[in-house]
Amino acid sequence: MYRTAASRLRALKGRAVNRSLTRSASSSAVVTKSSSGGLFSWLTGESSSSLPPLQVPLKGVTLPPPLPDHVEPGKTKITTLPNGVKIASETSPTPSASIGLYVDCGSMYETPHSFGATHLLERMAFKSTTNRSYLRVVREVEAIGGNVSASASREQMGYTYDALKTYVPEMVELLVDCVRNPVFLDWEVNEQLLKVKAEIAEASNNPQGLLLEAIHSAGYSGALGNPLLTSESAISRLDSTILEEFVAENYTAARMVLAASGVEHEELMKIAEPLLSDLPSIPRPQEPKSVYVGGDYRCQSDPGKTHFALAFEAPGGWKKEKEAMTLTVLQMLMGGGGSFSAGGPGKGMYSRLYLRVLNEYPQIQSFSAFNSMYNNTGIFGIQATTGSDFVPKAIDIAVKELIAVATPGEVDQVQLDRAKQSTRSAILMNLESRMVASEDIGRQILTYGERKPVEHFLRAVDEVSLKDIASIAQKLISTPLTMASYGDVIYVPSYDSVSSKFCSK
Repeated sequence: MYRTAASRLRALKGRAVNRSLTRSASSSAVVTKSSSGGLFSWLTGESSSSLPPLQVPLKGVTLPPPLPDHVEPGKTKITTLPNGVKIASETSPTPSASIGLYVDCGSMYETPHSFGATHLLERMAFKSTTNRSYLRVVREVEAIGGNVSASASREQMGYTYDALKTYVPEMVELLVDCVRNPVFLDWEVNEQLLKVKAEIAEASNNPQGLLLEAIHSAGYSGALGNPLLTSESAISRLDSTILEEFVAENYTAARMVLAASGVEHEELMKIAEPLLSDLPSIPRPQEPKSVYVGGDYRCQSDPGKTHFALAFEAPGGWKKEKEAMTLTVLQMLMGGGGSFSAGGPGKGMYSRLYLRVLNEYPQIQSFSAFNSMYNNTGIFGIQATTGSDFVPKAIDIAVKELIAVATPGEVDQVQLDRAKQSTRSAILMNLESRMVASEDIGRQILTYGERKPVEHFLRAVDEVSLKDIASIAQKLISTPLTMASYGDVIYVPSYDSVSSKFCSK
């Protein structure tokens, strides 16, 4: 088609073009001028007279020196203000910066009076302050092409701002203002309560999320059993007064970390210190108590399909680093996921749950290991989705897989090495994101009081042995069982019958 079009153009122009000469000219350092050129010159094989060939350097343009093969990452610098606020940062060669303000306050700090406050605070982030209207906040963020977000968890709250480095002063000032000086206008609170109510209604479409909530409420007595998702009963009680009291009690200097990735520490200090140094210095309260007890939770819905989870406590949490990293490797080793993948069920997937479960049982739609870690405790287990008539068999399979990894000799070195390499890759690839790096700085300082280098965790992964895997799995299944199910639960075996299978291992 292109040759026909080219021949017609040549006929119209009344001349022929020698392709070999044209190609020769385009590959030389001297440009042969063509009087025609134009839009269709690429179609006829003619070279443009306005631009030199690609291999000829443009006049007046100098190329920057190439980066070295290895760029040493910036060291994390931390400064603690007299009132207890910690300011931390690391440099990076990227033109953007990510800044986050992290608070040691989550749903575990809620009381019966303030249940649901953290969920609503997440929705109320970057709204009106004593210095800015909500419209002005939006306009200022848009003016510099920035991106703001907020996240709530059981232990911490996070507020982040991502934009170009040239706007660091504006980013820090707006971020601190939105966290320190919210006004919680009644109409804004009521508007967000309606959205929270819609989120609760949509949660029924996410059975995996509901299972994780159910595992916490059934497995823990105390702070970690508080729901992360606001309940219907709490919506009618929440208001601006409750939010103001919750923030005043928990958003104190000793529980705040301002963390930045891509910012010089001296520059960050010069901007942030005047904005945070006047926060009242209040002693950090003792963390609310949580006791893992195990239990059973069932919710009937979604006829014909059942989602279930079996879980156990991982004592120690992030504070016991070796066990925490061993659990991370164990989760990667067990793996799992959905039954569908391009090319067939689990094609190219080598985790134990893919090879031993998803590839063998087409009745199971999803089957995966999960791990939720906190400062002093954690939960590890298996969650699955299957047809209701296959639930007893699927639970037996989950029990056998958990017992298998706790049995010395069942996991071989090839499987362990693959899981360790996957864990290393996940850590390093996540930290390539400046937003993840900023979050890592803030959350590590809240947990450990410092930011440990990535090499520290990679070394811990390398040191995990087959004996460590079997030992940590044995500790897990020796703790009380927590079982949760969502869906057509008629066929779910009793809690006691499932628990007895682990006791008789």
